[in-house]
Amino acid sequence: MARTTALAPVSIHSPVKKVSQWLFRFFRLNTKPTVKVYHGYGDEHKMEVFGHVFKVSPYRQNKFSKRVLRNTLSLIRLFMVKPFRNVPVELEGYGLTTITDESGFFKFEFAPDTPPEPGWHTVKVNLLHRKFTNIYGEGKIIVPNATKIGIISDIDDTFLISHSSNLRKRLYVLFTKNAKTRKPFENVVKHYQSISIGHDGQPRPFFYVSSSEWNLYDYIRDFSDANQMPAGIYLLSELKEVQEFLKTGQSKHEGKYFRIAKLLTKYPERKFILLGDDSQYDPAIYYKIVQDFPGRIVCIYIRHVVKSHLTSTRNFEAGIKKMGVEICYYTHSKTAIKHSKKMGLVHE
Repeated sequence: MARTTALAPVSIHSPVKKVSQWLFRFFRLNTKPTVKVYHGYGDEHKMEVFGHVFKVSPYRQNKFSKRVLRNTLSLIRLFMVKPFRNVPVELEGYGLTTITDESGFFKFEFAPDTPPEPGWHTVKVNLLHRKFTNIYGEGKIIVPNATKIGIISDIDDTFLISHSSNLRKRLYVLFTKNAKTRKPFENVVKHYQSISIGHDGQPRPFFYVSSSEWNLYDYIRDFSDANQMPAGIYLLSELKEVQEFLKTGQSKHEGKYFRIAKLLTKYPERKFILLGDDSQYDPAIYYKIVQDFPGRIVCIYIRHVVKSHLTSTRNFEAGIKKMGVEICYYTHSKTAIKHSKKMGLVHE
């Protein structure tokens, strides 16, 4: 009888696995779970901490290049994420746990045991998983001081040149530039810094509210830090995965209204300055905010960037003035700076 020799099993998945591993290395993707904690905010009544948990996510970029291909790949990799859905996370030191949603997002809302001091407070969020141990992320919560004015600003085309209303130009800028080579509008940093300090010498709380996705959080923060923008809280839109990459910045804009409304509700004793532009829906959103929150808006700044939106924005401008709120519709930041000085909003 002939002897048979057993053959070693061959995995039909091994070539696929090798390609996947090569792609992970090429795009510098972390294949271990990651807890990403964003800057949160709060007061003596309620604190908020939020972030994402990822199964796969890009490593933080620490080298920047002027090469178009490298910038393109660096941008695409920000959308090469795999959310870790329905997993428990713990806010260390507070005895609180929650579960991530379908996009891997989590949020903690809680009343502090003792009134927190104004300033930045570090927090730590742990992943609770029997397979993955000692995985955590750190972030900060801002507790604003008693200064009576806060600032809410849009990002794209308000201080960061983005061409939001033109997809071709927007993608060109995204593909060819990076967080360190992108440019703010001339004198916009000077304007933001001038209004960021109250008359009491204390920093005013800054909130950056945008339709850009959470994928761009580090990108936007790197840009802001490189250009010495005032430190603040970033409230962005729902995470997108790589198949939705070309839709970046095209999230539903009504979400911006609700994020701003939540801030005004969160800080009922505080008035706000709003900054935006006319490239998309800021004039309509800010008009609605003034209408729904009478007496809460000190002034509105709208940058003019789209010629075809001039007439419609002028109509919103007239409506906002009728409701008794000062508005500056401008093209150059020097105009906004002069207006802020005239309004007494600049600490000198």
